[in-house]
Amino acid sequence: MDDDSRYEAVRSRDGRFDGAFFFAVVTTGIYCRPSCPAITPKRSNVRFFRTAAAAQGSGFRACRRCRPDAVPGSAEWNVRADVVGRAMRLIGDGVVDREGVAGLAARLGYSARQVQRQLTAELGAGPVALARAQRAHSARTLLRTTDLPVTEIAFAAGFASVRQFNDTIRQVYDATPTGVRAAAPRGRGTRRATADAGVPLRLAHRGPYQRAAVFDQLAREAVPGIEEVTGALGRRTYRRTLRLPHGTGIAAVEERARAPKPGGGRHPGGWLQARLHLTDPRDLTTAVQRLRRLFDLDADPYAVDERLCADPRLAPLVAARPGLRSPGAVDPLEPAARALVGVAGAAGLVQRYGKALDAPCGSLTHLFPEPGALAGPEPGGPLGALAAALADGTVRLDPGADRDEAHRALLALPGMDPAVAATLRVRSLADPDVAPPGLDTPDAWRPWRSYALQHLRTSGELNP
Repeated sequence: MDDDSRYEAVRSRDGRFDGAFFFAVVTTGIYCRPSCPAITPKRSNVRFFRTAAAAQGSGFRACRRCRPDAVPGSAEWNVRADVVGRAMRLIGDGVVDREGVAGLAARLGYSARQVQRQLTAELGAGPVALARAQRAHSARTLLRTTDLPVTEIAFAAGFASVRQFNDTIRQVYDATPTGVRAAAPRGRGTRRATADAGVPLRLAHRGPYQRAAVFDQLAREAVPGIEEVTGALGRRTYRRTLRLPHGTGIAAVEERARAPKPGGGRHPGGWLQARLHLTDPRDLTTAVQRLRRLFDLDADPYAVDERLCADPRLAPLVAARPGLRSPGAVDPLEPAARALVGVAGAAGLVQRYGKALDAPCGSLTHLFPEPGALAGPEPGGPLGALAAALADGTVRLDPGADRDEAHRALLALPGMDPAVAATLRVRSLADPDVAPPGLDTPDAWRPWRSYALQHLRTSGELNP
């Protein structure tokens, strides 16, 4: 898109582009999402940015009305396999906060200077600024939803000092941390989250979202001990355990839809209501990002459906289920275990090798086993070989892995089925364009072949 096209999207308040770009108004010093319901500014007063971090770096603060920091992530980073796309996925997972820019660069196989230069040239912000914008959003979430002391929130969100935290919140939101907390809505019966109640979240998505299909798949694949789906159709809740960098977590995500607010612009999106129970609040950003990958919340359903509707075979399926998603995974070994030993076999591995929760929550009692725990003689075969390869770094299936390189490494493992390798490329690496061996997948479906096959499976034309 050129800037004139972006301005037309702003004029029409087109929610399809929320997260794809941001616009700022030089006369007010505020930046917004394209669907912001405020009066459209004059074209001469508008500047456009690829990321919120770039807008913040240019001195603009987030709009309090449209909350541009809470938009879905750009679908571009799901599709792109270059260093910028891989870097954005890793930054979203919190790698910069945990390992610094040097750690990010090492995972990408580039020098820190090269990563800085590429991100700044294309996105208008380097890795530190991008991570800082993410930290500010995490801090805002904790300030508005919990009673944690402000000093604890500063370090939980990933800031190195309370001063850095205060300065960032003032710059991004034009308010002190105390002011951000005081501005949180307080309706009747509303209460802040406690350690027992967890952190309430709205996981935003753009466009339509086929909740029933996603929850059906998660229910079908749920591994006892680490996952469960409860409730009646349309009001189900998916709950699971999470192994996180600083501790553990339990996530609950609701199927029930909320109607979009009036005046939300064209093509309004929505959100999934969720709640996170974390043993360490520093894991908030990582936990949210992994849930977003699992539920495929950063996808662009408009681009996917437009391409697939052009195929006569897929057109009626897309019309029946617009916005169908292709779920990912929170742990790269989980889809491998389901594919290689089945749900029952995976449940057995959880009981034998998974770490037990300090405080079980209903049927959730364990974490899925770490690769090192499955790298011994049992379970053996390709699953054991994959676990050993993940443990020693021979195979990488993290968000920043090179997908082609990972696929080749998977096929090099003894006994690895090419169909299972394709499944891992879809689920663990979130590749939107995967064609399993032996299936006719026309080039016209590219770059969304994973979604095309998801339509065929959901309709019953292919086995799940």
